[in-house]
Amino acid sequence: KLHSDLDKGVGTVKYTLSGDGAGTVFTIDETTGDIHAIRSLDREEKPFYTLRAQAVDVDTKKPLEPESEFIIKVQDINDNEPKFLDGPYVASVPEMSPVGAYVLQVKATDADDPTYGNSARVVYSILQGQPYFSIDPKTGVIRTALPNMDREVKEQYQVLIQAKDMGGQLGGLAGTTTVNITLTDVNDNPPRFPKSIFHLKVPESSHVGSAIGRIRAVDPDFGKNAEIEYNIVPGDGGNLFDITTDENTQEGVIKLKKPLDFETKKAYTFKVEASNLHLDHRFHSVGPFKDTATVKINVLDMDEPPVFSKPMYTMEVYEDTPVGTIIGAVTAQDLDAGSSSVRYFIDWKNDVDSYFTIDATEGTIATNELLDRESTAQYNFSIIASKVSNPLLTSKVNVIINVLDVNEFPPEISVPYETSVCENAKPGQVIQTVTAADKDLSPTGQRFSFRLSAEASNKPNFTVHDYRNNTAGIETRRNGYSRRQQDLYFLPVVIEDSSYPVQSSTNTMTIRVCRCDSDGTILSCNVEAIFLPVGLSTGALIAILLCIAILLVIVVLYVALRRQKKKNTLMTSKEDIRDNVIHYDDEGGGEEDTQAFDIGALRNPKVIEDNKIRRDIKPDTLRFPRQRPPVEDNTDIRDFINQRLQENDVDPTAPPYDSLATYAYEGNGSVAESLSSIDSLTTEADQDYDYLNDWGPRFKILADMFGEEESYNPDKVT
Repeated sequence: KLHSDLDKGVGTVKYTLSGDGAGTVFTIDETTGDIHAIRSLDREEKPFYTLRAQAVDVDTKKPLEPESEFIIKVQDINDNEPKFLDGPYVASVPEMSPVGAYVLQVKATDADDPTYGNSARVVYSILQGQPYFSIDPKTGVIRTALPNMDREVKEQYQVLIQAKDMGGQLGGLAGTTTVNITLTDVNDNPPRFPKSIFHLKVPESSHVGSAIGRIRAVDPDFGKNAEIEYNIVPGDGGNLFDITTDENTQEGVIKLKKPLDFETKKAYTFKVEASNLHLDHRFHSVGPFKDTATVKINVLDMDEPPVFSKPMYTMEVYEDTPVGTIIGAVTAQDLDAGSSSVRYFIDWKNDVDSYFTIDATEGTIATNELLDRESTAQYNFSIIASKVSNPLLTSKVNVIINVLDVNEFPPEISVPYETSVCENAKPGQVIQTVTAADKDLSPTGQRFSFRLSAEASNKPNFTVHDYRNNTAGIETRRNGYSRRQQDLYFLPVVIEDSSYPVQSSTNTMTIRVCRCDSDGTILSCNVEAIFLPVGLSTGALIAILLCIAILLVIVVLYVALRRQKKKNTLMTSKEDIRDNVIHYDDEGGGEEDTQAFDIGALRNPKVIEDNKIRRDIKPDTLRFPRQRPPVEDNTDIRDFINQRLQENDVDPTAPPYDSLATYAYEGNGSVAESLSSIDSLTTEADQDYDYLNDWGPRFKILADMFGEEESYNPDKVT
């Protein structure tokens, strides 16, 4: 309720309200100033409201007092139950845990005001899950309540937890949640065989490494605590078998380590031990975590193939042994109870196997062809044995036959040698070391001897020194050799082996005489070098050749200069004035082009007679010019040209196209007579060239040139 001291109760004062919730949550009586809540309040939604009130004059609408602010607090009541915000819960605890082992802590929250009363005071309790677990009423910690809870008995537990406010008193509100608790496994159980004896039946034909049976020990634990390791206890038959663990099924897989033979032993008995891999020291007092069982294996008789007496046969035979000679035998037996006869045959794979045959009943091996160790030193093939009663049952054995050598090839020089001796060699000097090779293979190793042939022993040139280690040295016996007298020597060397019968061969070695320096280094072995002056060094030879080359270059340059000088003497001088008739089949440089032909031919008519080879084409072969009578200086040019035309027409070597032949001879009988000024008695200034106009159109250009020159003569006065 609001009241102003200025309010006399006559209705002249009006109260107004503003702030949080004014008009929506709270309202005020304008006349009395009473404040009322117009809807329900929730402390958890808004715990207090800040409002402002003022007294106003009804008539003037002016405030009678300053505005005052006040706070309305919402008083809490227990209207919210505790809630488990993280529920439901999942927890685990190892089995066999002691009483009071920690499992999980739960927590419930109450939205009521914890500072006012007991509305938010929560107490925890177990509604379901006793007597296995307990909970602390204040903290909510869950612990085990029974000792030695066994996972193998019960693994899952569901516990119902209650949280109640008001301190758990009557009338308090409560909330619940579920906790699912799982007992985790520990290795508290040893493996146990379900029976003490296991019986297995195994065929004697089982392959080594194959699985012949399975046994299993039971372990109620889970995961790695249930992993089992199996071992065979040393004893009867334990060395023939092995056992491993199947990781998926934890079974013991028994495998065969060695082949079984019913005829040798029909049954085996041994013990197998099963134990845990991961032990827990807390449960050692329970007892040993392993168990033992007996395994009895009965071997079943099977119809087996024959068995050879050896895993492999090795035989020897000399080469060139006569065909049909027995070199050895193989033996196979049927070891089954009802013994059967055995038949033998060669496993044919290639043509090499045809060199031998085998007796089908006795198993003896004989040669079928002549053998050659140098061609094939060893034969490797297989023999198959089969039972007569069951031919499908076969066995195979490998046979190796080594061909022994018979001394039939003589030794020879291993490689061709290029032997040389210096002209200045001294007696006893080794010029070549030779070795020998033999196609035969001596079982005691190769032993060769070297000597000169009988006819070469008497010659005083070279000798052979046997080093007794399958090598020999070629030594000189003279003091110096001369290439001029003999440049090649042929030395016959006899080589013998030490096998029986003794084989020998004569090998001819070629020895070339060479020129060497004082250190014995070969300078030249060519035959042409024999005729060079003695003592002439390589540097001197190079100097001589260089001088010869320089002289040749000088001669070539001299000849070239002579030809150029001769050509220049034939060229016309600038003062030599002649008419040059130049004809082209294509466009050329005009009258100024004087480089298209040999102008020397225009100067001397006799040059034409001397040079008959055509210059306008390139002749295929050089032919000699035909002899023509010399042309007289006073011969008319027309007859001269006609004569040349006839010669070209009948010439079979002339090309089938027009060719140009130019002549510088003026001829006789010209209407204008000679144009040369050599014989003129008058000077050029006294000449009158008007008569050129009377000679016709052919001399029009000449008349114009001299007439123009006369008209522009500066010395002439008009």
